[in-house]
Amino acid sequence: MFKLFRQSPASLLTEQTTQWMFETYGWALDQFDASLFYQHTELVLPSNRYFPGRANNPQEMAQLIFDRVAHYAAVSHWPASVVDQQVCQVDHSAPLNLVEPVRAVDVPALAESAANAQIKPLLFPYQAEQVSNPEAMIANFAHGVAHYLGQTAITPPPGGPELWPQTTEVLATFLGFGLMFANSAYNFRGGCGSCYNPAAQRQASLTEQQATYALALFAVLKNLPVKAVSQHLKGHLRGFYKKAVKEIRSKSNDLGVLPIADVSGQALESS
Repeated sequence: MFKLFRQSPASLLTEQTTQWMFETYGWALDQFDASLFYQHTELVLPSNRYFPGRANNPQEMAQLIFDRVAHYAAVSHWPASVVDQQVCQVDHSAPLNLVEPVRAVDVPALAESAANAQIKPLLFPYQAEQVSNPEAMIANFAHGVAHYLGQTAITPPPGGPELWPQTTEVLATFLGFGLMFANSAYNFRGGCGSCYNPAAQRQASLTEQQATYALALFAVLKNLPVKAVSQHLKGHLRGFYKKAVKEIRSKSNDLGVLPIADVSGQALESS
């Protein structure tokens, strides 16, 4: 099995981890509409431009953030309900029942269709304390979308069930939310215990470096300028990100199955 948590001096990540990450992106492109990825998926920024609006309480804020996450992930048509995790426990093992297309742009909400009125909404929990940490809330909702989306794949993901939490974080990065995953993968507790609220943080499965590498893969495939991404990362991650982009671009054989987009958003054929 892949050893995701052991560093190799020869490369930024272990060879097994790097290979798994490339294969996971290949799996995502194959299973979840490569054309939608290249033509519509964008790098979502943790800013008011991407998450406009105001809320009067945690429930309203959670709903506002989830609605934007669903929009950027092209799943706004899913029947979904945002719930306070302290009030409602979500059974992630419940069977998934979605109507095609699973992902689509500008599709009416399924809840508005009489033919789908009996479909039980998917539950997306949130921590009320994360109102003070919106990047963590965005990442958690994106991870929830990836969890449900991943279950619709016809082919199992690389690494199998053992790596499902990591796979769904990479899939959420593939959906455009990599900045939030990299920036919220680790939170310094500081010197004052009263200043650190664990409930406001995100429980990450990928390390900071792994999440940043997954983000770099997204950026290389989308042909994004380095600065367009790095300026939004935490300061200590920017150097690693630049190295990751350079390493990924050098792996031409691996990128042979992951075509890079041209400036118009179309995928280029591999050489």
